Amino acid sequence: MSVTEQPAPARQVQPAEERHAAELAFLAAQDPGPRPPGWALTPRAVVTFVCGSDGVELALPGKRAGLPSKLEIAPKFVGERALVERCVVTLAGERGLLLTGEPGTAKSMLSELLAAAVSGTSALTVQGTAGTTEDAFRYGWNYALLLAQGPTPQALVDSPVLAAMRTGRVVRVEEITRCLPEVQDALVSILSDRRITVPELTATEDAVVGAVPGFTVIATANLRDRGVSEMSAALKRRFNFETVDPIADADAEAVLIRRQAVAAVQRAGAAFGVDDAVLDALVTVFRDLRSGRSTEGWDVERPGTVMSTAEAVQVAASLGVAAAYLPGGDVLDLLPGHLLGVVRKDDPADHARLLGYWDGPVRRRAENGSAMWRRLWDLRGSLR
Repeated sequence: MSVTEQPAPARQVQPAEERHAAELAFLAAQDPGPRPPGWALTPRAVVTFVCGSDGVELALPGKRAGLPSKLEIAPKFVGERALVERCVVTLAGERGLLLTGEPGTAKSMLSELLAAAVSGTSALTVQGTAGTTEDAFRYGWNYALLLAQGPTPQALVDSPVLAAMRTGRVVRVEEITRCLPEVQDALVSILSDRRITVPELTATEDAVVGAVPGFTVIATANLRDRGVSEMSAALKRRFNFETVDPIADADAEAVLIRRQAVAAVQRAGAAFGVDDAVLDALVTVFRDLRSGRSTEGWDVERPGTVMSTAEAVQVAASLGVAAAYLPGGDVLDLLPGHLLGVVRKDDPADHARLLGYWDGPVRRRAENGSAMWRRLWDLRGSLR
C-alpha cells in the first residue's frame, strides 16, 4: 500500500448514531407505530433507546435483512426514566428543551442520544462560547461566491440551526448560557416564528426560510459555571426546563464509571486493570464530597469544585492508564494525587477541605479496621 493509500485513522469518539447504529436500525423496524413528523423512531422507541429495555430481549415482528430477530437494548443514560419521557414529549410537541444541572451530569450525552434517536444525527450542533456569534444561529456567507455573484442562495452558508430547520431535525446548542445575551436572543424569533429571514435576499423566494415539521432545539446549561450570561425571560419561556441531577444510586454510578473508564482505557490501547475495591473507594470519596455527608452519616465539608460523575470517570481512566503503562506498586497509591488534581481546579481552599475529609471519614474507616482505608490514611502525606 502506498503512502497515499493509507487507511483513515479511527476516530477517538464516534457519534451516538454511529456507535449505536445497530440498535437504532433494530428499534426502527421493531416499533412501526405512529411517529411525529420527521422522526426516525417512535417516541416509545426513543425512550427505550436511551433507557434500555430493562434486560428484556425485544423481538422483531418479522424477518428483516441484516437485523437480528431479537435484541436487548442497553441503557445509555443513568437517570430517571420519567425525565427521559418528559424530554421526549417536549420534543414531540416541537418545543425547545433545555437540560440544566451541575457540570458532569451527562446533559450533553443525553442531548446527543435524543438527537440521534429522533433525527438520526447528532451532528447539527452549536457550541456556545463567549465568542459565538449570531451567525452560528442564523447563517453566514461564502465570501468568494458573495464577491463573485452578490447575495445569492448559492452563497448562503447554513448554520446548524438553519440546516435543522430546512430538514426538520433536532439541533443541539451546548452551553447556551456561555453565549452573550444578544446572541442567545437570536433564538427567540426562531423558536417563536419558526422561520429565518434573509434580508440580503429580499424580493426573492429565498428571502424567508421556514422550519420543516420536526424541527426543534435541545440546549444545555450548567448551573454552577462561572462567566455565564443569564437567559432573557423571553427566551426562557420558549423552552421546557428539565434538571439532570447527579446519579442517586451508588451501585449504578459505580457500574457507569467502570464501563466508561474501561472504554477510555481501551481507546488508549490498553486493558483496564483497576480492582473493583479501588473503584468502590473512588466512588465513595466522590459521593461523600459531593453530598457533604459520608455513607456512615458523618458530616463532610463540601469542596467548591463539582465532584461529578464525569470527573470520577476521568480519575478512574487515569488510574487504568497508569496501571497499564506505568506499572509498579499499588494503583491505590495513585488515588490521593488524582483526587487532589480534581479539587484544586476551582478554589484553593478545597485543598484544605480534602485534607479535612482525610482527617475525618478516611481516618475513622481506617480505625474501624479497613485495610484499604488504612492504606489511604497512610497516604495522607501525598496530599500536601
